Amino acid sequence: MRLLELGTGLCAAALVVGVLAAPARAEAAPAPDPAPVAQDVRGAGWALKDTGKDVRFRGLAAVGRSTAWVAGSKGTVLRTVDGGRSWRDVSPPGAVAEGLEFRDIEAFDARRAVALSIGEGEASRVLRTEDGGATWTETFRNPDPRAFYDCLTFFDARHGLAMSDPVDGKFRILATDDGGRNWRVLPGEGMPGALPGEAAFAASGQCLVSSGPRDVWLATGGGAQARVLHSADRGLTWRVAESTVPAGDPARGVFALAFRDCTRGLAVGGDYRTGEASPRAAAVSADGGRSWRQAVTPPQAYRSGAAWFPYSGGTALAVGPTGTDVTTDGGRGWRSLETGSFDTVDCAADTGCWAAGEKGRVARLERRR
Repeated sequence: MRLLELGTGLCAAALVVGVLAAPARAEAAPAPDPAPVAQDVRGAGWALKDTGKDVRFRGLAAVGRSTAWVAGSKGTVLRTVDGGRSWRDVSPPGAVAEGLEFRDIEAFDARRAVALSIGEGEASRVLRTEDGGATWTETFRNPDPRAFYDCLTFFDARHGLAMSDPVDGKFRILATDDGGRNWRVLPGEGMPGALPGEAAFAASGQCLVSSGPRDVWLATGGGAQARVLHSADRGLTWRVAESTVPAGDPARGVFALAFRDCTRGLAVGGDYRTGEASPRAAAVSADGGRSWRQAVTPPQAYRSGAAWFPYSGGTALAVGPTGTDVTTDGGRGWRSLETGSFDTVDCAADTGCWAAGEKGRVARLERRR
């Protein structure tokens, strides 16, 4: 689903991604990297990293403290391998020429990444790189003018899914089993029917998320209820549950999900329109998304992205246009960490957490000096 700015634990071993060390510069040694953030994130905050761009980055893949990818408007894709000290513009030339809207990017390491552009019909595309963005291959172009792809996720380096807003009354699922080189539409028999007006939000690349080798969740809004769909067989069959996040309007619903394993999940959202209230903007699940409980103290405003902090018992981050919130009790209570606009957030296994958003803003979570 477009936003108005466009007009409209694991269940098994986690995927291990490689992290490249920062390249040394001949003229000067790089500044020492700040110490990793503690699990409770006390004394930590976002340190902005100058990208030199003014586009909006809603796609983000945190490979590690050193390496991250961002993707956004005007066909823009950037990559850093030195903790954000410098960024390489690795935008696909064709995507720039056509002004594609990238809303999701999934990276396996510093060289391999898969990016999704959104839009009706052929504007929805998947591109893949194996050489750090030096070259890209378009591996999927949506042929159906009724489909609008919003998000993608990978279970491992081979198996992944992408999802479209409903076609013929059901969300459409696209699958790959070769790392994004080839894609196929899955049968729709196992997908429950969509509600009138129901869709997903292409706001942060987190409307479709996975954990472990087979479990995946899909977030919705726009209909009478904001719902979360769960599949335990890589998208073949789905079970649906109502969340506690308010919907009933095209601008309201669940915008992002985060699951730290097969049972513990977070949902954040609200109403993305500026100035509109977003009560009950967060929910938590302890049973794999079968049921959802309202956060006791939710964020005070709309949030579009969420991520669990690695190796913590219950620490997670949520971001949105008005700031960042943190929970340390598994999503029951949230408090403001700081203000500043971000659309998406992601944390890597080495505790490297990144956020990205409007006007080229990208930041890494670092301990305050």
